[in-house]
Amino acid sequence: MSDLIASEILQNRLSYQGSKFSFHVDRIKLPHGVTGEYSYIKHPGAGLAVPVTDDGKFVLVKQYRFAIQRYLLEFPAGTLEVGEDHGVTIKREIEEETGYRANQWQYLGGFYICPGYSDEIIHAYLAQGLEKLEHPPAQDEDEEIEVVLLSREEIEALLRSQSADTSLDAKSITAFHLALQAL
Repeated sequence: MSDLIASEILQNRLSYQGSKFSFHVDRIKLPHGVTGEYSYIKHPGAGLAVPVTDDGKFVLVKQYRFAIQRYLLEFPAGTLEVGEDHGVTIKREIEEETGYRANQWQYLGGFYICPGYSDEIIHAYLAQGLEKLEHPPAQDEDEEIEVVLLSREEIEALLRSQSADTSLDAKSITAFHLALQAL
């Protein structure tokens, strides 16, 4: 039995296509019959890597996020291009964001980030057998990224501290715990 039960869109009131996702405001009839106006984001999905060096260090990126006006520690990730497989996306992104290439990949699973207002699904991978690239590809123009290597214990200490200066985002916390099960 599938959990997928479509809602009925009765009327589209607003649609906006941004560079990476679209925003919609629709009048919707839910499966149990309730009708209302709902705002949501349609997203193409993303790939995320949990890169681990041969000596057990996790490779993260410190990146500025304009929506919250601060830096976060995250595992490298990227939005899928139109028609692109998530495995291709993350292999490109890990090289651009960290300067590493992984030779061993293990799919950890997919998970929804904010299903209350977005259909974005992130596909997480464990990336091992890392090699530092002599000439990494250029980062995206809008990204200011610093590569940070942390041990499992250091990440766990950050999660316990809940420091505003070194927070990990939810997708990275989720992927970290998925990766620990695979290591």
